[in-house]
Amino acid sequence: MLLYLAVFLITFFCMEFMAWFSHKYIMHGFLWVLHADHHKKDHDSWFERNDAFFIFYAVVSMGFFVLWQQHILDVGLAIGLGIFAYGWTYFLVHDIFIHQRFKLFRNANGKYAKAVRRAHKMHHKHVGKEQGECFGMLWVPMKYFKN
Repeated sequence: MLLYLAVFLITFFCMEFMAWFSHKYIMHGFLWVLHADHHKKDHDSWFERNDAFFIFYAVVSMGFFVLWQQHILDVGLAIGLGIFAYGWTYFLVHDIFIHQRFKLFRNANGKYAKAVRRAHKMHHKHVGKEQGECFGMLWVPMKYFKN
């Protein structure tokens, strides 16, 4: 049981690196065409092309569930759940808390909440794919904790 919990937690925390890496080098790189609308203030729709990125990680997560279910990878369930939990957390923090796609968590004003908002605001300050900063989500550089 401890092994599965450890694998789940390691997977969850490794996903922060994966989010940073894919955001910096894929979304702001060769797949900017899908991510660019996320950096525009005006949208034609509630959905963005950027929303397609969740499908990739959902498929990866489901793949690990299948590997576990087929008795190919014993820790597949823990890995799949770790990816899923990070995706759910990302959705809550990025889409709901920061971008207010649903009007929830509007009054969250703790130090961490403010730092997350500041870092993401700095990321969106750059409308092009170059010269970006703060590509992660849950790990926030210390400079954004200053009042």
